[in-house]
Amino acid sequence: MNNFDEVIIKKWKHTPSYFLHILLFRLNPFLFELGYFVTLSSVGFLALKSTSSNPARKIDLFFTSASAVTVSSMSTLEMEVFSTTHLVILTVLMLLGGEVFTSMLGLRLTKAKINNNQIRSRQMIAEFDRSNSDVNMKRKCIEILASLVTWYLLAVHAVGSASIVVYLSLVPSARRVLERKGIGMGIFSVFTAVSTFANCGFVPTNENMIVFKKNSGLLLILIQLVFMGNTLYPVCLRLLIWFTEKVTKRAELRYVLENSRELGYGHLMPGLESVYLGITVLGFVVVQMVVFCSLEWNNNFLGVSNYYERIVGCLFQVVNSRHAGESVFDLGVVSPAVLVLFVIMMYLPPYTSYLPINEHQVADENITKHIINTTLTSRNKVYYKWENIVFSQLTYLSIFVILICITERQNMKTDPINFNVLNIVVEVIR
Repeated sequence: MNNFDEVIIKKWKHTPSYFLHILLFRLNPFLFELGYFVTLSSVGFLALKSTSSNPARKIDLFFTSASAVTVSSMSTLEMEVFSTTHLVILTVLMLLGGEVFTSMLGLRLTKAKINNNQIRSRQMIAEFDRSNSDVNMKRKCIEILASLVTWYLLAVHAVGSASIVVYLSLVPSARRVLERKGIGMGIFSVFTAVSTFANCGFVPTNENMIVFKKNSGLLLILIQLVFMGNTLYPVCLRLLIWFTEKVTKRAELRYVLENSRELGYGHLMPGLESVYLGITVLGFVVVQMVVFCSLEWNNNFLGVSNYYERIVGCLFQVVNSRHAGESVFDLGVVSPAVLVLFVIMMYLPPYTSYLPINEHQVADENITKHIINTTLTSRNKVYYKWENIVFSQLTYLSIFVILICITERQNMKTDPINFNVLNIVVEVIR
């Protein structure tokens, strides 16, 4: 490198493009993701605050903004206090914080890293000694996969929102609920579609979906959005890739189907694993449906006499129990056995699957683990052991349950109905 090149590099290091380069390609992925969500939460809070005419506390607005970005479906404010402008802001936040959208951004970032020769072996390619043609094929596959995910995201939201609008237009009882509450049909449809697909659980009404418990058609539309945005997303994505490959006959799509793991996109599973995931998801729904209907079928809180509406309502509730968070019944009067089952379902990861592993897979995994262990230093081994212990989901859940029990110990004594350990566990896991 000559002196002229060194001068150019030194000047580049003081430009905004250099800091953007560091942010995208050099920053730790965890810090990058943390900064992304903190920034979105802060921007959302400022947007809600600047357009708010109600005397809402700043902490409540920030909490609602953070809840929308992290799709955690918690709010300290009633949803009907938000204006149409606020609902639009929350819709954007839920869209930008949804799992499918952030994974699409990850694909775009991975493609940018490949193009800039900054990709890390642990993110995309395990071996740098592969041929350039193989690397180019993976780059093309990542680009096509990112495009398919983008179109999937847009199509599902567009069709879902349009379906809700059509249903509300054709069913007077559902439309009258919105008219009585002063909620626009358009913003309700888009907001609910985005929230349901992102599995956030926000609905523009104070009662969530309880006021629509008799509108079975609307519930069936939302059930499909819940599946397509969460537990069955890998299955739907693989079907989309398979269908597109059959129509276009592109070699890149065939490569994606045959080498799903090598692309490093966690939502893209091999064919057999996708089948077992679909079977597991449907199996969980059947188990919950049987238990819920067996214990709660004759309870008055269901509030519907029509068998068809009652079945659809129960199906909607059990589908939402895992991660979506929307509710068509008052869970405060549900039997403890059902609540425990819901807690277990909420705790399970979205891609939990009973997948048989053959001996060849076990052997391959053991070889990989052996290679990794022999290359790690003793210090790194200790770090990874502590990381597995400290950063497990159970550890976080246990810590926060204990902390809430400590801070709310007085309320647990004076109001044991609303403040008890089971309710706390449900809210933390939810």
